[in-house]
Amino acid sequence: MPRRNRGGLPLHVSVARDRHGKTRLRFRKGLFSAYLSGILTDEAREIAALLKTADFWQAYESALKGLDAATSAIGAKRARPGSVAALILSFYRSPEFLGLSEATKATYRGILDRFARLHGEDPVKLLQRQHIKAIIGGMSDRPHAANNLLRLLRLVLDFAVDIELIPTNAARGLKGFRVKAKGFATWSEADIAAFEARHPIGSRARLAMALMLYTGQRRGDVVRLGWQHVDGSRIAVQQNKTGQALKITMHAALLDALAHAPRTNMTFLITEFGAPFTPAGFGNWFREQCDSAGLKGLSAHGLRKAAARRLADAGNSTKRIQAITGHKTLKEVERYTLAADQQRLADEAVKSMPDRSDREQNFPNLGERLDKQASKRLK
Repeated sequence: MPRRNRGGLPLHVSVARDRHGKTRLRFRKGLFSAYLSGILTDEAREIAALLKTADFWQAYESALKGLDAATSAIGAKRARPGSVAALILSFYRSPEFLGLSEATKATYRGILDRFARLHGEDPVKLLQRQHIKAIIGGMSDRPHAANNLLRLLRLVLDFAVDIELIPTNAARGLKGFRVKAKGFATWSEADIAAFEARHPIGSRARLAMALMLYTGQRRGDVVRLGWQHVDGSRIAVQQNKTGQALKITMHAALLDALAHAPRTNMTFLITEFGAPFTPAGFGNWFREQCDSAGLKGLSAHGLRKAAARRLADAGNSTKRIQAITGHKTLKEVERYTLAADQQRLADEAVKSMPDRSDREQNFPNLGERLDKQASKRLK
């Protein structure tokens, strides 16, 4: 049985108010903090009930493990308590961070680690609004990176408020750069044909394109696919970013490409050394295959957008497209299919307009009437 504090709660657990003023149970020791419950409205009754549940004790054990890992990490890095570096290390062991997908964690770490290398020794309490504005403003040549950093600073400083390291979040309300992001270029049908002409059936590049184009998945999911994911005419995908489980019927073109794939490897796609690709390594390699086909500026992710565009062109609903791409919301699917929908609707609208012969039938002798009106005005 875990040791108890004076209030009868497990060691390091107390009743606390979050930054929204809601009452919750919180685990806290030093800089490490984690909430163990949802919002409490009837403290005594709900706390007594929580202490009898397996879910609460599992959350408590996870917090203890997070505390140990955070303490060892901070010691290994020799981060000064109360510094930006110590805060970021503590954030890495928080439920807010640990609940993210592995791909998202890696992205966040890359951004925050770079920030810590530059500002890790600074005390968090001295990080004021004007300092953050200056840091973000100094990244004007990289507006997307600046906006991503600002977004993560809001999260980390919210966490700092939660553990009562600072009273308010200085990054809240700050605006980043206004950018018009078109994202990755969508492959056109001409682009797809050019790639197929350069990379015939049986090549690794053609197999890679078929896997992405006919499953509509991200590169990080495609590089993990292998024969073990094939069940008859379907292929099973467990999306790394969202955790979404999908079963997708394989298109005839994908079946043709897979017919040439060996069954001796754990993944369909392997490097020249026979090892599975990392997502980043695959992205670089595939970009080289695009370059060799004369397709500059195209990438693997553009094929995911092309898959959604093809499905939209064929008249599929956003729900049908979502069932293949695995997007969490229909709004995300609509971002991919907006151009295709606009073009198709515009085509239908133009086709509905009457042509010249229709107008001439509806207005007989219109030319003569206009000539007579013009001559009267001249007189």
